[in-house]
Amino acid sequence: MKWILFFGALIGSSICGRETFFGDQVFRINIRNGDEISKLNQLVNSDNFKLNVWKPSSAFGLPVDVLVPSDSLQPVKCFLKSQGLEFSVTIEDLQIYQEMDSIAEDFPDLVSRVKMGHSFENRPMYMLKFSTGKGRQRPAVWLNAGIHSREWISQATAIWTARKIASDYGKESAITSILEKMDIFLLPVANPDGYVYTHTQNRLWRKTRSRNPGSSCIGVDPNRNWNASFAGKGASGNPCSEVYHGPHANSEVEVKSVVDFIQKHGNVKCFIDLHSYSQLLMYPYGYTDKKAPDAVELDKVAQHAAQALASLSGTQYHVGSTCATVYQASGSSVDWAYDNGIKYAFTFELRDTGHYGFLLPANQIIPTAEETWLGLKAIMEHVRDHLY
Repeated sequence: MKWILFFGALIGSSICGRETFFGDQVFRINIRNGDEISKLNQLVNSDNFKLNVWKPSSAFGLPVDVLVPSDSLQPVKCFLKSQGLEFSVTIEDLQIYQEMDSIAEDFPDLVSRVKMGHSFENRPMYMLKFSTGKGRQRPAVWLNAGIHSREWISQATAIWTARKIASDYGKESAITSILEKMDIFLLPVANPDGYVYTHTQNRLWRKTRSRNPGSSCIGVDPNRNWNASFAGKGASGNPCSEVYHGPHANSEVEVKSVVDFIQKHGNVKCFIDLHSYSQLLMYPYGYTDKKAPDAVELDKVAQHAAQALASLSGTQYHVGSTCATVYQASGSSVDWAYDNGIKYAFTFELRDTGHYGFLLPANQIIPTAEETWLGLKAIMEHVRDHLY
């Protein structure tokens, strides 16, 4: 029941409309004069909105932080705009952060929340580290989600997976043995600015929110921005394109933060990127139709993982290299990982095959997460048994 309530609030059951919001948010409201103080008091004292002032302003020019419940987001936003009050969203989906904190608090000997950087719009980027290594640098698995902001099932599946890993350790043999040999790093929201934008402006926004000099178009496709045949086929040099690769590799701070962390770590053995939709499980390469040196093994692992995933409810995944399975695409995270010595590199495209597309309803979140976990676990078991 806890998971049903959590994900119902996180994603919501409504899939219509671009201005539908899910999950509480924190607004930072700038107060510049007495008139704006009066307007703010009118807002926060209203019983209709159920607001919670986190940080009151002690002087003009200092901001006020206000927790806004999910069902009040749209009317509060309209009020602020109509009254000329400046505001920004400082915490885009409080529930994801709260759940990460909750997992770390519930399992302090296993899980820690790590701040790995900031987004372009200065939102924190948090990941969870699962480790029994007591500080030792061990082989690691990297789980990435939400790099394309509109793919909400990826973020939801990631945060469900985080609690599953923590709660199963010491009780279920596979994850226990995996964590006895390897650490797991999980980044549930790899594109925080885009994720906020899908909640506040455009549900189907894909890219980051960085500015492009000389163009009015915003953002870069963060899965075309990695240094793997950068600016090659399947990416665009047009800033207005959905697959704009950016001015140079790693130009997006969200991408560079992951690159820097993995390179500094130096012992990541597996990189898995969660996307949606299409029900695919893919491996390198995307930027060329040439077979990767480890293609035979990677295909075998992916086929086994797809079978494990299907064993729960029969969901069928197509398996193959990215280029052969969908299209040629340069500058992707998984190709970068593979080219940088991370042999076990995979992309999941989660449910469904197009009936709902990016607007997967809330009642499919937990079934998607549960079956995906079986595929993830199968891959990690193989990595555990074939460390290099």
